[in-house]
Parts: sequence; structure tokens; C-alpha cells
Amino acid sequence: MDKAQIVFLDRETLSPETVLREPSFPHVLVTHLNTAPHEVADRIADADIVITNKVRLDASALAAARRLKLIAVAATGYDAIDIAACRAAGVTVSNIRDYARNTVPEHTFALILALRRSLVPYRQSVIDGRWEESGQFCYFDHPIADLAGATLGIVGDGALGKSVAKLGEAFGMRVLFSTYKGVEGMGPLYTPFEEVMRVSDVITVHCPLLATTRNLISDAEFALMERRPLLINTARGGLVDEAALERALESNRIAGAGFDVVTTEPPGADHVMHRIARRPNVILTPHVAWASCEAVQGLADQLIDNVEAGWAGTPRNVVV
Repeated sequence: MDKAQIVFLDRETLSPETVLREPSFPHVLVTHLNTAPHEVADRIADADIVITNKVRLDASALAAARRLKLIAVAATGYDAIDIAACRAAGVTVSNIRDYARNTVPEHTFALILALRRSLVPYRQSVIDGRWEESGQFCYFDHPIADLAGATLGIVGDGALGKSVAKLGEAFGMRVLFSTYKGVEGMGPLYTPFEEVMRVSDVITVHCPLLATTRNLISDAEFALMERRPLLINTARGGLVDEAALERALESNRIAGAGFDVVTTEPPGADHVMHRIARRPNVILTPHVAWASCEAVQGLADQLIDNVEAGWAGTPRNVVV
């Protein structure tokens, strides 16, 4: 049997410490640290299997891949893949599932706690000498609020949303799961989307980026937020209208924001999120909520499981 030709387009999206085991079947693995858009078609032209995390595979690039049978996405999100083109060409697409149920919720709550207790501005004030200047044992320059008794609104009812809910309950928060925006009749376990916007002290989004969820939260939603909540996004850039987010912060519609994702990653120097990130009530991290050592290794192991299953004709975690 000929060896399967496997091409990994962006190995650098996994940490150097992550061990990527060799697939158990005969193969040749070509690994690229990164792949620019103009390089994709040439690099996958003779591939049987393509592994990609964030490199876009569009219809034109896929048309050049005459032998392609499987795309193994090294992530849960697969918006970088032209799904319709894969379906038309009979290419199987698999993704990673249920690997981040600890790391993303923990990062989410790290952002919530840091913002709710103003840890970043207090840390900076100590560095700047404010403690000595105050002349007493403490000072009250920035707001601090408990989580116990506060309302946590969760948009997204998958594994991550449910894990976040458990942490919220452990802190004594009242947890509300939002209905899908514009969808009624989801049952008593869900609270209408607009009401979640209105009554929550903390709002956190945990849903995929789709045509129906792009700019899920924009000016109209910020206008509903009566309790000046914290807004947390560790899911996907584009779920929140970033220009509207800046307006909401400027007008004090919200108390602060913790984001791990941006519409363009990395954002350019003139991106709106760079301005937003300079605010003392904002924390922006570089899309690392998923990236605990344990989670990334689990992802890598599952990735090769998907490759082996797909090559054996019993694909798992199938998107297409």
C-alpha cells in the first residue's frame, strides 16, 4: 500500500511542548510551521490528509487537491473550511470536541474575577506608588464586587457553557442560560435572550461563529443592559460587534470587558481592540483560553485519533 501523504499546514498553532504522535498507518508527514494563503493550494495538491487549525481552505485551494480524502481540523471551530466545497468533493472533515471543558471555563472565570475585583488597576496602582501615597493600610480607588448573589448570563448551552455554569453556581451566582437569539419555545430551562441581557451582572458567550451569531451582541443589546454587566468573550471574535463594544464602554453601558478573541487575529496596530485594551476595566488576552498544557495535549491526541479513524474508513467527530 502506498503511504498516505499527510500535510500539517500550521504546526506552530500548537505549543512546542505538545507531543504529536505519529499515526499508526504507513504515511509521510510534511509539517509546516505556518502557511500563507498563496501557499495553500501548492502545499495540499498531493495530500491525502490535511491537518489545519486556522489556515483557510477555500474552494479554489480544495479544487487543486486531487487526492484529498480527509481534513482534520486541529480545533473545534471549522469556519476556516469551505464546508460546501468539501461536501461536493466528498472530502470528510473532522474536528476536535470536548477537550477544553476545564481550560476555557477557568480562563473565563479568571477574567471575571480579575475584572470584578479590579485586580489589574490595583496591581498597577501599587507599582505606581499609590499605596505609599495613600498613607494608610488600603485605599478604594477602584470598585470591588462579590460574585455571590450576582446573576451570570450564559449565551451558549454546550459543554463549555455548562462547565461555566457549574463554576458560577460554586461561587453562589444565579445562573441563567439564554435562549438562542430570536428563537422561542426552548423550554423552562432557558431565559429569553433579551431578558438575560437586561438582568445579568456578568454575561459570557460560548457559542460558535455562524451567520446567525455574527454580531450577536451589538448596540441594541448593549442598550438592554440595565445592570452594567461585565461582558466576557472566550469563544470567537465576531460574536460581539467590537465598535459597539467601544461605544458601550465609553458610555458606561457596561462595567468592563474580558476578551480572549478578536475578529482579526492578531489584530493590527490600528484595530479597535487595541484602544479598548488600554482601559483599566478591560482585559484582552491573545486567544489562549484553550491553551492549558493539559488541554493542548488532549487536543493533539484527539487530532491523531481523528486522522487514524478517518484513514481507516471509520471517521469520527465528523463535520462533513
